[in-house]
Amino acid sequence: MDDMAVTSSNTASMDNADVISLGLAAAAAAIRSGDMTSEAYTAALLQRARALVELNAFITIDEAAVIAAARDADRARAAGSTALLLGVPLGVKDSYLTKGLPTSLGLDGLARFVSQEEADAVRAIKDAGALVFGKNNLVEMSYGLTGHNVHYGQVKNPHARDRVSGGSSSGSAASVAAGIVPASLGGDTVGSIRVPASFCGVVGFKPTTGRWPRKGVAPISHTLDTTGVFARHVEDCALVDQVVTGEQAAEPLRRGFDVKGARLAYAPRQFLDLVDAEVEARFREVVRQLRDAGAEIMEVDLGDDFGSLVQTTTWGIFFHETMGAISEFLSRHDIPTTFEAIYEGLKPELRDAWGHVALPGGAGAISAEAYQAALAASRPEIKRRLDEVFGHGALAILQPTTPRTAPLIGQQANVSIAGREVSALALANHTVSASSVGLPGISLPMGLSRERLPIGLELDAPLASDRALLDLARRIEGVLNN
Repeated sequence: MDDMAVTSSNTASMDNADVISLGLAAAAAAIRSGDMTSEAYTAALLQRARALVELNAFITIDEAAVIAAARDADRARAAGSTALLLGVPLGVKDSYLTKGLPTSLGLDGLARFVSQEEADAVRAIKDAGALVFGKNNLVEMSYGLTGHNVHYGQVKNPHARDRVSGGSSSGSAASVAAGIVPASLGGDTVGSIRVPASFCGVVGFKPTTGRWPRKGVAPISHTLDTTGVFARHVEDCALVDQVVTGEQAAEPLRRGFDVKGARLAYAPRQFLDLVDAEVEARFREVVRQLRDAGAEIMEVDLGDDFGSLVQTTTWGIFFHETMGAISEFLSRHDIPTTFEAIYEGLKPELRDAWGHVALPGGAGAISAEAYQAALAASRPEIKRRLDEVFGHGALAILQPTTPRTAPLIGQQANVSIAGREVSALALANHTVSASSVGLPGISLPMGLSRERLPIGLELDAPLASDRALLDLARRIEGVLNN
């Protein structure tokens, strides 16, 4: 059904299939108009969550509490509330501090830790009337791209239970894709929103780094981290962006799908170098489709060393900042553990990785001098090259979000891309470029493979052009869906 076509006078006339198919904006509009109650909607989503518990998309759901919150929302609506997200349940990645619900960070040792604080982004959605449906499963300490958690289970891909969901915001993506919630908050440092969005076939929005509040969210890298959102439609991401940033007067996205005259760039030498043939073919078809719809497509070249420059710079910063960022977060928010205790409790392969690259004495750790050079020289050079593309009028740079579709769960340690076996870190080969300098990026579903697995299209845009990016993504979404 059309998400905006909610016209029944009571929820009973909408079956559960209709209800769980609603996007965030449509669900909020239906509750505000009285076409359905928050309680009935929430109950349908809880039923869906129980039916799909094997996905491991959530660590915690307090059913009684979320139903009580839904009833409160219905009373608020009866009293005249028109809050933007009134009565709509959202998922929240379990790296966000939440009052009343445990925040595990994906760790067994924090399974019962309930913070007295609330992450700023959670407070913002609650202030807009939203309900916290539950805490989404994630990779331990958000350190991984496949969705594996030894304590809370592998998050499974709703499109194929034997496939990974992507990570680290694994449960957030899977819960939206499975119709358990219409949207969920996640986090992205090198691709932890966009990679699972691509694998699960949902929209994943990474704002300009620093645009969304990060206070109260477990970090990896203060330079690269950002909070963000998964949803079914671009307009839903735009609504959450409006709420979280406080831009209550933000202009609504245009309703049309016209891309005529929109200048878009793509860099085949950089972003199609190591890509599965089927993903490349679909991407090139989308480029043709956008050109046929009137977009101006520019082919650009970011330089022979662009990939290695981005990889070395971004991962170096990522690993170098981990220990300090986590230690500061634990201390600032009175979380009852230490970095050393977390390290000792990690699954063996992650503990080995931290020992190699994240601990100061690790054999793969970068020096303080190399870290400073990455910040002072390499990042500005990456930004210069990307700005040159935008300076020629490109509204966004396009690429496949991930170089392949979701790997099999049993083959996630090392993955095959274009016939080569590579580290799972290669799943973020395309998302790291936006992360390296903080650009806003969004992943849109652009079709399915022969095995019916989602393929994602990423759009990266200039710094602080988030609303323009969302508007462009909405129009491209319309072209792809028509």
